[in-house]
Amino acid sequence: MPAMLWHEGIWTGSYRHVDENNVILDEHQSLVVCEFPAEGEAAYRQTSTFQWPDGRRQEQTFLGQMRGERMWFDTDTFAGWAWQTGDDIIMLSLDRKDLPGQRFVETILMGEDRTRRVRTWHWFDQGACYKRTLCTEAREA
Repeated sequence: MPAMLWHEGIWTGSYRHVDENNVILDEHQSLVVCEFPAEGEAAYRQTSTFQWPDGRRQEQTFLGQMRGERMWFDTDTFAGWAWQTGDDIIMLSLDRKDLPGQRFVETILMGEDRTRRVRTWHWFDQGACYKRTLCTEAREA
């Protein structure tokens, strides 16, 4: 997954969750740190910090491990894999462990200068899409 290496660094941006009628369900700011550790079992480490206008803050760290041509994730809340398309797009398919029957599929597109990226998540419950997450991010370092 060579295109995954382009994502190393610190990213700031915003997340917007919308329902099937494009009604905004939630909106918050993000700081995402993507790393490729030189040592240890993890091939990838991501720490995401989310901040809401009302002062709420949440931080999550998760690790990815390479198996063949896929990166696998297994956290308290989700499990699944990522892969790279022929067009250098990163795709993820993740099942929610904390919400049985729910899953999401994420697409990550990098801008040509690799300083901006967009991410779209499609959330499914029992096979029906019920919301989308739209992320716009810029590389800070």
